Amino acid sequence: MDTDKNTSSEETKVTRRDFLYLTTGSFTAVGVGAVAWPFIVQMNPDASVKALASTEVDLSPIMPGQSISILWRGKPVFIRRRTPEEITEAQAVKEADLPDPETDEARVQKPEWLVMVGVCTHLGCIPLGNKGEYNGWFCPCHGSHYDTSGRIRKGPAPKNLEVPKYVFLDDNTIKIG
Repeated sequence: MDTDKNTSSEETKVTRRDFLYLTTGSFTAVGVGAVAWPFIVQMNPDASVKALASTEVDLSPIMPGQSISILWRGKPVFIRRRTPEEITEAQAVKEADLPDPETDEARVQKPEWLVMVGVCTHLGCIPLGNKGEYNGWFCPCHGSHYDTSGRIRKGPAPKNLEVPKYVFLDDNTIKIG
């Protein structure tokens, strides 16, 4: 009989010890989580940054051949309503002739509308519209020439002008970002 009492007593001690370890570990984990949570949450962007993440643009006042510039995420974005001649010219360019090969169709969602970030890919200057040898954009700082699709054609810029993510909300409105 004595051996049964000792065995059950030892089992009780082990069970109590395991319970204490489990409880201590749980409280420690909850404590660490409670301390770490504010540090993790503070890394999220605040409301003003989230508000700048996207912008809607009304396209209805833009006539064929006109461009507008808007500010998005601190960068200029060029939106151009291209003429049929500009569209034909951009689509006729062979990819083999381009330093950064990309078709016009890959750069636009609707051929009439060209949306791109207006920052030169060489050193971050702002190109001028309707200038240069290809009637597109010209960066006067270092002489980069872009065509009517925003593709680099001549000069030191290594890449085409960036096309941001955008969607057409309807025929006259786009959402950038």
